[in-house]
Amino acid sequence: MWIVFALSAALSAAIVVTLSKAGIKDLDSSLAFAIQSVMILIVSWSVVISQGLLADIPRIERRVWIYLIIAGIVTCLSSLFSFRALKLGHASQVSPITNCSLIFSVILAVVFLKEKINWQVIAGALLMGIGAVIIAISRD
Repeated sequence: MWIVFALSAALSAAIVVTLSKAGIKDLDSSLAFAIQSVMILIVSWSVVISQGLLADIPRIERRVWIYLIIAGIVTCLSSLFSFRALKLGHASQVSPITNCSLIFSVILAVVFLKEKINWQVIAGALLMGIGAVIIAISRD
């Protein structure tokens, strides 16, 4: 089932890139992100409320709060950087480069989470990185 959710996330991300690029044509990228962030808050908290998870908030450990708060800050930075890149470049170039996060994710997972990788993961990450660069520089 995780593959269905992962592919859904990939498709959703592609739609976000396309809509965001269209939306920031005549708008500052930071303002566009702030508007989108309001929708993210509304939708995410609506899901939490509809699933009855508000009662779980006091049970969240301090360490988990720290991780999630830092991740939230980095998510904001990532989105601000992505929106600025979309404002300055073509979506077909920006998206492959931002998806190089896969390479960084593999490296960080090995270093900080002590995940094991094999030659297929390394080869796949390298191929994705090379592919992203080729796509990004292929534009006239």
